[in-house]
Amino acid sequence: MAKTINKVELLGRVGGDPEMRYTPNGTAVTQLRLATDRPRQNGETETDWHTVTCWAKLAEAVNQYVAKGERIYVAGRLVQKTYEGNDGQRRYSTEVHAAEVVFLDNRNGNGNGAHGEAEVPAGAEERSPF
Repeated sequence: MAKTINKVELLGRVGGDPEMRYTPNGTAVTQLRLATDRPRQNGETETDWHTVTCWAKLAEAVNQYVAKGERIYVAGRLVQKTYEGNDGQRRYSTEVHAAEVVFLDNRNGNGNGAHGEAEVPAGAEERSPF
């Protein structure tokens, strides 16, 4: 059987303050939007937006220490979801479930980043409020 890999690494700017919620069993879940730029042939850049979801202690740290406009590094895996929209149509979304987040900026401006890691709890995706 062939080995497969599902790993994503992103370095970008946070598009808005993170939003933290709790699952029914009390697990913290924080979600944020991350902007990354890629060059175009005409010399301009195009922005891609990524939804990043963090769990448990990592979710709490990201919610506490990350703010809109700050640069972060995220390592995790892609998760694809299917859901029904308010109009009854099937919708698809792709998220990055973070296993590691490195804070490259901090609020007091001294340049020291912080670092957080956490494992996604087994079955947490099924309990996600997002």
